[in-house]
Amino acid sequence: MRLFKLTDRMNLLQAEGAYQVLSKAQELEKAGKEIIHFEIGQPDFATPSNISRSAIKAIKDGKTKYNPPLGLQELRQVIANYVTKARKVEVSKDMVAVTPSGKTAIFAAMAAVLNEGDEVIYPDPGFPTYEALIDFFGAKRKSVPLLEENSFSFDMKAFSKLFSKKTKVIILNSPSNPTGGVMPKKDLEGITKTIKNTNSWVITDEMYSRILYDGKEYESIYSLSGMKKRTILVDGFSKTYAMTGWRLGYLVMPEHLIEKMDYLLTHMVGCTATFTQYAGIEAFNGPQFGVSLMVKEFEKRRNFIVDQLNKIPGISCQKPEGAFYVFPNIKKFKKSSREIANLILEKGGVALLPGTAFGKYGEGYLRISYATSLENIKKGIERIKKTLRKIV
Repeated sequence: MRLFKLTDRMNLLQAEGAYQVLSKAQELEKAGKEIIHFEIGQPDFATPSNISRSAIKAIKDGKTKYNPPLGLQELRQVIANYVTKARKVEVSKDMVAVTPSGKTAIFAAMAAVLNEGDEVIYPDPGFPTYEALIDFFGAKRKSVPLLEENSFSFDMKAFSKLFSKKTKVIILNSPSNPTGGVMPKKDLEGITKTIKNTNSWVITDEMYSRILYDGKEYESIYSLSGMKKRTILVDGFSKTYAMTGWRLGYLVMPEHLIEKMDYLLTHMVGCTATFTQYAGIEAFNGPQFGVSLMVKEFEKRRNFIVDQLNKIPGISCQKPEGAFYVFPNIKKFKKSSREIANLILEKGGVALLPGTAFGKYGEGYLRISYATSLENIKKGIERIKKTLRKIV
């Protein structure tokens, strides 16, 4: 049989680490081994019932047809109202595009502003999709280390050295996947100052912006003076409202981009599912106590898992300020992150991710998602402790 070649850019794509580990864990489960799942970043809570009911009603009412590529006018207005209030910057619905997932939003944002050969500064360790899409669009990667001693914010000295007139896009993600780190305002102001009087764009991924702890207020670069005109904000419903499978995200961008974004979404996705958008309207307009309860539970889990990890010889773990991940330091074991992660899965029955699944600067760390029950966390930590005791 004759094999036809794919494009070079298709050959650049690789599996995402979380899904690779999930597949391996599922194979072990099929073989009869019990696995504790710390690898997938997915809230274990059900989507709030009022949101689900609104989607069911929309389906019953026949809201299953095409809608405009940029999304329902009502949802776009609701999103604009939320961003205006939350970021303290005036946003109109004509700056909003609805997308089928946050990943689609990231893809669309990068497609809109990246040309082949452009340089992109992005966080490392960071969400693997950034690196994959930089390569896919033929741009040049410039990774900035996220430093543990800086609460996993940018190494600002490294950022200053990497930034040049060739820098087209800077990607931010705060709170961070995989570290849970939150960028302080001083770092955001430093980036803003650096790119003033340049043609650089900022793509700010704020998917975890409502999952913050210890009463912390969210700081967005979008709120800083002059940034609205050069920033594309990416957000969605997956994490805040436990709607991972609904695939619903959005973009906020300068108005002059919206027409071309309309065309891009027309040819890329047609439109986001109509009934899920009615769920999105209800998510924003309905009661928010479900979000508060979920974050409160995540905070309780965070406190427990950090305390327990720091009791394991050879591990040190910083307390994250947001998201639902911990990024423990395992350098004292003098083995690679991948070796440790594989050992914990195969011998301990706990699926988690090596830090290198998120970039080269993730070496020496593991990523653990605590978006699972406290019972699972207790069991998983005990297994990790027992497994690592053998190699200390």
